[in-house]
Amino acid sequence: MWSQSLDPIGEVTHSAGFKENQGTLKDEAAKQQIQETPFLRMTELELLRDELRRFAADRDWDQFHSPKNLASALAVEAAELLEPFQWLTEEQSRQLTPEQAEAVRKEAADVLIYLVRLADKLDVDLIAAARYKIAENASKYPVEKAKGSIRKYSDL
Repeated sequence: MWSQSLDPIGEVTHSAGFKENQGTLKDEAAKQQIQETPFLRMTELELLRDELRRFAADRDWDQFHSPKNLASALAVEAAELLEPFQWLTEEQSRQLTPEQAEAVRKEAADVLIYLVRLADKLDVDLIAAARYKIAENASKYPVEKAKGSIRKYSDL
């Protein structure tokens, strides 16, 4: 239920057999790197996914873990991740107190937990999706145009 693969034209084939068009990438090297990702053993992310499945099943919470509910919970937790940074300067945000760092750690964990559950429910391979997105962004933001710039790709 978890695996998917990316073909050279940007179409994702999920282990369930359906395909999803992810667009095309201009960078052939990036596409090749995505396709050569080895799947030799269970990753830490897959182990976490399985632990979260058991946690929800033991509590009979799976009935509440619809994609909509998980996406909503993810958005709430992402907003809570901002709270320790509220009203801090840029410099202060780089030098958190131990209490602030602990609050960030807990909220970041909540974000990860809901993201992994949502990806599990929707059969999204987060590592493959992230690698794909990095490759896509590399095409949109080539180093020679984007280095040191905050501008959007359409304005480079």
